[in-house]
Amino acid sequence: MRRPVRAAEVLLAVALLVASAACGSRLPESDFEHRGTAPAPAGGAPLRVGIITSATSPVGGSAFTGPRDGAEAYFDRLNARGGIGGRKVEVRTCDDGGSGVGNNDCVHKLVEEQKVVALVATASLDYAGASRVSHARVPDIGGQPIGSAYDTYPHLYGIYGSLAPRNGKPGWDGKLYGGTEVYRYFKREQGARTAAVVSYNQAASAAYARLVTRGLKAEGYEVVTEQVDFALPNFRAAAADLKEQGADLVFDAMDTHGNAQLCEAMDDVGAKVTAKVTNVQNWTSSVDEDYKDAPRCRNALWATGSSRNYEDTGHPAVREFRAAMKGKALSQWQLEGWAAAMWFTDAAKSCAGDVTRACVDRFMNRDEPYSARGLLLPVTYERRAEPPATRRTCVSVARWQDGKGWVTQGGDMEDNCFDVPQLSYQP
Repeated sequence: MRRPVRAAEVLLAVALLVASAACGSRLPESDFEHRGTAPAPAGGAPLRVGIITSATSPVGGSAFTGPRDGAEAYFDRLNARGGIGGRKVEVRTCDDGGSGVGNNDCVHKLVEEQKVVALVATASLDYAGASRVSHARVPDIGGQPIGSAYDTYPHLYGIYGSLAPRNGKPGWDGKLYGGTEVYRYFKREQGARTAAVVSYNQAASAAYARLVTRGLKAEGYEVVTEQVDFALPNFRAAAADLKEQGADLVFDAMDTHGNAQLCEAMDDVGAKVTAKVTNVQNWTSSVDEDYKDAPRCRNALWATGSSRNYEDTGHPAVREFRAAMKGKALSQWQLEGWAAAMWFTDAAKSCAGDVTRACVDRFMNRDEPYSARGLLLPVTYERRAEPPATRRTCVSVARWQDGKGWVTQGGDMEDNCFDVPQLSYQP
């Protein structure tokens, strides 16, 4: 549960447009009755892993593919160096189409038919098959928490960790918790005191805006709320008002397209802010194109997350990642998919040749935090009976600058740490 608010941020970006796509019937329980441990292939046969991605979905083909691409790049590099104990990793991918039905089909195909030893870097709009993965005791390693599955079921290990009981119910009595470290950071490091929160008049957007507003107020901010019509948004009016109110920061509860339009409107009315804050899903190298008509706002974009900036080429693990991506457009989700594949690899190596689902799962359940050679803030999994009231939490911060890309702010991410309250929200 180190960063469950990340789940809310990512979910928000897609929930606005695809609420109906997240519904779907499930396959019969009889299709998933085979439990237990999948034995390792004998005689040096490949180790088979699965990657489920909403590669095609109502929000477009590139929205969820970053983790898959990063994981595949890691496994390609690993196999070129001899694999794990001489055994190659065979990656089986499945596109669930962004639907619950498709997700269940992928779980059935990979877990039951192809007998993967683990799932890696899952990025699904609707992880409807999560309970089946857990039922089969298949470790799902380093998935993106789009929804509450990774705070609900055992054997599922989201990329940001969890403190929740994971007993089949989300979080604690149906509530997840997130910290206020992002707001604390901008208050301490940038002297921000007034923040605007812009949302659509749509249920998912409004709910997330309320969560952000609550966190900002807990940190002592004056909060200006702006809501625009989902069908016919008047971003210029919202931008003019947040300028009038003197907002230091702008947070949003909108998709990337809405963000770009808001930024353009802010430039048009001359609204200057310390930071236009976005999240890890938008931490990509395509900012120049996405915000091409808003140069001032574009250079005020800041992103926060729980992994090391993919632009930090002074770090050896980042250099290795970038070299493997071979000049492709980069994103923070790719780096996190790479870290997820590394995590599985370290788990498999701990099995001393007898790589089974149960052995990999034991590694994931260790008390020792995992950092993927410094690519992740140390990730932990616990099963606390009660949620913490406060927690010391760190945050990775970067700012976009034309000609330089994402520039790390505030020193090393492990130094940007705060003791902050943990606020509840409904997944």
